[in-house]
Amino acid sequence: MDIKAYVDRLVDEAVAGSRALAQSSGGRRNDALCRMADGLLSAKDKLHEANEEDIREAERAGLSTAMVNRLRLTDKRTREMAEGVRQIAALPDPVGEVMGGWVRPNGLRIQKVRVPIGVVCMIYESRPNVTADASALCLKSGNACVLRGGKEALRTNAAIHKALCAAVAEAGLDPRAIRLIETPDRAAIDVLCAAEGRIDVIIPRGGEALIRAIVEKSRVPVIK
Repeated sequence: MDIKAYVDRLVDEAVAGSRALAQSSGGRRNDALCRMADGLLSAKDKLHEANEEDIREAERAGLSTAMVNRLRLTDKRTREMAEGVRQIAALPDPVGEVMGGWVRPNGLRIQKVRVPIGVVCMIYESRPNVTADASALCLKSGNACVLRGGKEALRTNAAIHKALCAAVAEAGLDPRAIRLIETPDRAAIDVLCAAEGRIDVIIPRGGEALIRAIVEKSRVPVIK
């Protein structure tokens, strides 16, 4: 696989998705979020089947019990994941919120208004619920996202991503607004970190080593 071409294509798709999403209404995005929560529950069996494969692979690879436990997707965790998406849907719409304003002596009115950032890249480790959390938070705020989870949860993340994109499409929004890097190759991270001008911010979520590596190599602004 040509990793650079693969990642660049997904980033370009996210950019296109972000333009469409930025024009959507808060009501349409909330509808998509509720459908995403329903979709996760409807796809529960498929999510757990994919997760069991990841668990078996993790145990064969000798991962610690703590790491395997973080990776495991139980019925309770699936319900909590869906509920988390519903809670995000219930939050006030941040897009268009007026943060402040003033009037110039010549009568010109100036306001500070919240607008979407564009494309947010989230690089994270084992916990598969982050795939749903990050997707929901970005969609709520009108931002597209590019997600790169840990290799341990590759199959689980892919199953979650498929359910989320189907729900977004059902709501009439562009599913390209949620893109998932489905390769464990570390070269994908290098391509993401070099996507200056297309990815607007990278958020690494994980251990100190991961965060330090992203900060040191990224040409894209990083929130750590």
